[in-house]
Amino acid sequence: MRTTQTPIDPGLLAHLYVDERLSIVAIAAKFGRSDNTILRRLRRAGIEIRPRGPVPKRRGDSDGIAWSPATAYAVGLMATDGNLSRRKGYLSLVSKDVDLIETFRQCLHVEAQIAKIRSVASIHHKVQWCDRGLYDWLMRVGLTPAKSHTIGPLAIPDALFVDFFRGCINGDGSVVVYTDTYHASRRPQYVYERLYVSLVSASLRFLEWAQASVNRIAGVAGAVRRSGPTDRPLWVLRYAKAESIEILAWMYYAPDVPCLARKRATAAKFFAPLGRAPKRSVGRPRVGWLYTDTAKNI
Repeated sequence: MRTTQTPIDPGLLAHLYVDERLSIVAIAAKFGRSDNTILRRLRRAGIEIRPRGPVPKRRGDSDGIAWSPATAYAVGLMATDGNLSRRKGYLSLVSKDVDLIETFRQCLHVEAQIAKIRSVASIHHKVQWCDRGLYDWLMRVGLTPAKSHTIGPLAIPDALFVDFFRGCINGDGSVVVYTDTYHASRRPQYVYERLYVSLVSASLRFLEWAQASVNRIAGVAGAVRRSGPTDRPLWVLRYAKAESIEILAWMYYAPDVPCLARKRATAAKFFAPLGRAPKRSVGRPRVGWLYTDTAKNI
């Protein structure tokens, strides 16, 4: 049976879009409607549609785009999975997780639709749009076209670096959890749980800057190592178990921070302190307490 949807009050719609300056994407999510439906309602109500991209600051504000946890998170995604085209003003973000793209759109109030990219091995999702103001602002932050090997330190406020770093981990980072049974044949107790939070980049300068910034702000050191073929090396910033637990608790400092939901769900298992190890004989290794099956890479 066909259900009748509750009409959208034009006055409320104008308040959300004009006064609160919510994006069409955010309003559509609030009413459970499609983006195109909200767009038609706005036009029908005679409300002028804003240009695509971040909501411009009000007259009297300083030039540029306002920093916020959402903006910093989106910059982290752009620094890893994003792209500034050589064609000035054009930007894009690609991910296999469509919900990550949706979160990114909401963070920057991007109205462009999500396209699906199919290949033999996988399906990815892409959002691409043109915004000269955002493009120029990201350039001032330190991003550039063809940044993979050239990206270096960025102008990220210390107070929001945690959100930026979470965006990087949600982009080109990973959380690896597995149970190490390599020495279990020698002794059944030799079973260890491994946890690594990692960030991969083709730019050593970028990773060394990220490592130093996390160490300075969060007090967690980590280590950078080389990976990949000799002619095209990759670099990995990695945090071992105790440091990873600190990093995860730091990154997800509140339940509603912008993030990739599936990574947060797995990370949440490590938010509680390790606690005390069970009583054991001297020299006996501590046995892992969360995972007992094969490795899981999120």
